Amino acid sequence: MLIIGERINSTRESIARAIAARDAGHIQREALAQIEAGSDYVDVNAGAFAGEEPELLAWLVRAVQEVTDKPLCLDTANAQAAAAALKVHKGKALINSVTGQKERYQAFLPLVKEYGCGIIALCLDDSGTPGDVPGRLAIARRLIENLTAQGIAPADIYIDPLVHPLSVETKAGLIAIDTIASIAQEYPQVGTIVGLSNISFGLPARARLNRLFLVLALAHGLKAAILDPTDKRMMADLATAETILGQDEYCVNYLTAYRAGKFNL
Repeated sequence: MLIIGERINSTRESIARAIAARDAGHIQREALAQIEAGSDYVDVNAGAFAGEEPELLAWLVRAVQEVTDKPLCLDTANAQAAAAALKVHKGKALINSVTGQKERYQAFLPLVKEYGCGIIALCLDDSGTPGDVPGRLAIARRLIENLTAQGIAPADIYIDPLVHPLSVETKAGLIAIDTIASIAQEYPQVGTIVGLSNISFGLPARARLNRLFLVLALAHGLKAAILDPTDKRMMADLATAETILGQDEYCVNYLTAYRAGKFNL
């Protein structure tokens, strides 16, 4: 599974303070901690600074890539901010995200083509997010067909079914899992991704819900997740689940994690 570390997000108070103060050291420590914990990508978000977002997202990219060669996930709904960040990003970035909304899609598509980056595409259009699996699948199909028609490789596309909180939508987990399973079956070369912590918003013992949802989604074809990799129990459960599901040849990753003491929780 592709792991995208979620912690450098301007909605977190400590990160917002670091961004405002241009405290690169704090941002770099967060990035390195996530990479050490197993992140393949580091997500960066400056959305809380509306008028300054393009400048600050580019600053975050430079700060993080001073200390790592890992690619970044550029978390923004602002095409100008994405463009500013892509100009300074080294290597192949991942944009988070495009949607089926006409204006947003048209703003981001030229950037995806120009920079050859990966793209997270949300099951959301100008009518909103459908409340059922068929509605979300219809949006996913349109996005996949439109993006591939523009020359975007299926392997560079990650469909996000949009996980809603269980606290406000009882069937949110089932809808997301069934959407993931359907996409995995219909478009095996296309990835699926979730923002994991959305499922538990507003509920106690959030980490437990997050961990179990991750394992269930993985069993139904999930290919990537935006999560907190410093949650050691979650990462241990993920390594175990991948082994059980036949995604860890000869149990190499499981045994490596065991020998490194990652199951000593």
